[in-house]
This record gives sequence, structure tokens and C-alpha cells, in this order.
Amino acid sequence: MNHTMKPIIEKLSSYNIFNYLLPGAVFAGLGEALTSLPLIQENWVVGLFLYYFIGLIISRLGSLIVEPFLRWIKFLRFACYENYVKASKLDSMIEIFSEENNMYRTFCMMSIMLAFLKIYDEVTDPFSRNSDINGYIFLAVLLVLFLFSYRKQTKVVVRRVDIALKKEQE
Repeated sequence: MNHTMKPIIEKLSSYNIFNYLLPGAVFAGLGEALTSLPLIQENWVVGLFLYYFIGLIISRLGSLIVEPFLRWIKFLRFACYENYVKASKLDSMIEIFSEENNMYRTFCMMSIMLAFLKIYDEVTDPFSRNSDINGYIFLAVLLVLFLFSYRKQTKVVVRRVDIALKKEQE
């Protein structure tokens, strides 16, 4: 690794890695495998920044689209934000579980975006080598897996908040 990149990489928090860089890199890898689009970067420095940026976009779309939609259809139930903040001060694991929760949300959005990328690729190149149903089945399975992981992890966070607040009251 280049000595000028080391300080940058060391400053990345686990949140940045698991909610931005990892989803961006997975998106690029799966996107290239499922479409005819060249998304993997040969230059790893450019790739690092590009994958981080892609992951950042995916994460923000997940928080703006996936989470509100899943709350609206009552697939998820969150703890009250004030209770979450208070409980996080009492139980440091809540923030770790919440970070993991956000990662699942980001991977839900990533699966959706990959499906749209695949549709885009097929519309712009109808004779693409990647125009089979298997890619869509794979993405649907990923989406279902991460949706239910997201819901389960949300329940874990809510339970931890409830337990921490109950212990404080005792």
C-alpha cells in the first residue's frame, strides 16, 4: 500500500467501511458480473474512492427510500429516537448493533440498485450476454435475505433500547 494512502485508510471508521466502502465494492463486483458494464477499477486508489462514493450513494438512498417505505408498510418498528440516544449512553452495544442494522439496509438498497442497473444494461444492449433471469433471481434472493436481516437486527436494537431503559429505571 502506498504510504500516502495509509493515513486515509486508517481514518476510515468501521461505519465507513461497512456502510460505504464494502457495499460500493460489492456493487461494482456484482454489477460487473451481472451486466456488461465495466465497474471494477484497475487502479486500486481510484477504486477505493469510487467504491466509497458508490456506497455512500447507496447508503443515503437506503435511508431515504428503503427505511421510510419499510416503516410505512409496517415491516419495521423502531425505538423512539430520544430513547435510542438515551439508551446508547447506557449500553455501548446498541450503537454497534445499529451500525450493523444500517449495513443491512444499505445491502437492501444495493440489491435494488443492481436490479435497476441490470435492467438499464438490458434496455441499452438488448443482446447483452447477461439478459437471463438468473441474475434477477439472485438479486431477489439477496434482497429478501437482507430485508429479513434488517428487520431482525432492528428488533435487536429496539430490544436493547428497551432493556437499557428498563434497567436505568430500576
